[in-house]
Amino acid sequence: MRIAQVAPLWERVPPPAYGGTELVVGLLTDELVRRGHEVTLFATGDSISLAKLAAVHPRPLRQDSTIKEYSVYEMLHLASVYERAEEFDIIHCHTGYTGLAYAHLVTTPTVHTLHGIFTPDNEKMFMFGKKQAFVSISDAQREPKLGLNYIATVYNGIDVNSYEFYPQAENPPYLAFLGRISPEKGVHLAIEIAKKTGYCLKIAGKVDAVDIEYFEKQIKPQIDSKQIQYLGEANHTQKNALMGGAVATLFPITWREPFGLVMVESMASGTPVIAMKLGSTVEVISHGNTGFLCNDIPECISAIDQVTKLDRYACRKYVENRFSVQEMTNGYEAVYQQILAKRFAHNGYFRSLVSLTNSHT
Repeated sequence: MRIAQVAPLWERVPPPAYGGTELVVGLLTDELVRRGHEVTLFATGDSISLAKLAAVHPRPLRQDSTIKEYSVYEMLHLASVYERAEEFDIIHCHTGYTGLAYAHLVTTPTVHTLHGIFTPDNEKMFMFGKKQAFVSISDAQREPKLGLNYIATVYNGIDVNSYEFYPQAENPPYLAFLGRISPEKGVHLAIEIAKKTGYCLKIAGKVDAVDIEYFEKQIKPQIDSKQIQYLGEANHTQKNALMGGAVATLFPITWREPFGLVMVESMASGTPVIAMKLGSTVEVISHGNTGFLCNDIPECISAIDQVTKLDRYACRKYVENRFSVQEMTNGYEAVYQQILAKRFAHNGYFRSLVSLTNSHT
């Protein structure tokens, strides 16, 4: 199968540190190549992949201070994909709503994996392209009122073997938080939990420009480098060690999280997750087995006393069985086959009509 994988230009594939979407795209692309598919990855020029690489810009947009109009590069990126549409059997777009305006202009089918959330603004674009093929990364991510043509839900996967398993937490014990330093990720709540329990909290993650004020006013003043520690961005090895050595990874989100790859990465390391019961967390965590789903801060605090009783090996096996890159790729191959089967059936129907018409002329 000839497949175009289209990644956002905001980060490299795979990302050197934070970047859930780009990590998933990289793993999926490489696994598809290993399975014998002919794959072209449209991404930043510094991306690393087993697939053929096509790039309109040499580096991630977020790291290029010379760029003033990001949308220009995003348009060039998508134009480079769709002007080559006839080269592919299917185009798999991970850029959100931006691909919708291009996909309906070509006959090659596009499947859109939605990695983000819906907003009053982008809903207008989704309504425009609602008949195109969509994949959600959790059932909770879906917005029924939009009536999108969902083909399937395919959970994000990770390369489990690339995560070292930690059979026990480090001593002295600590809690971990990894992710964007933003209000919706609930870093301030993680700090509140740590302070009320007396645990040390180790925080790792990037601060986007839009969240600088939040970091400076609500987070930075509470960092004392003793109980509350901020470690900056962490690469794969650092993330693995940080989560693996923790008693629990905190995931006190304040929004409808579409998936939350950090939860899977933590469990793969052997560390249970304590999360707010919002969005996809009910689909990712097995409550009472690989972590706890909580409704408020007091419940999160109570869960810390129980989390040490959970089987860390069970956390690892849970991810192997449910969130591996192999399972994710199986899901997407099934989606591709479903879309192509429908297309071929449709084309065959019209070929039959043409033949029937010609026989009567």
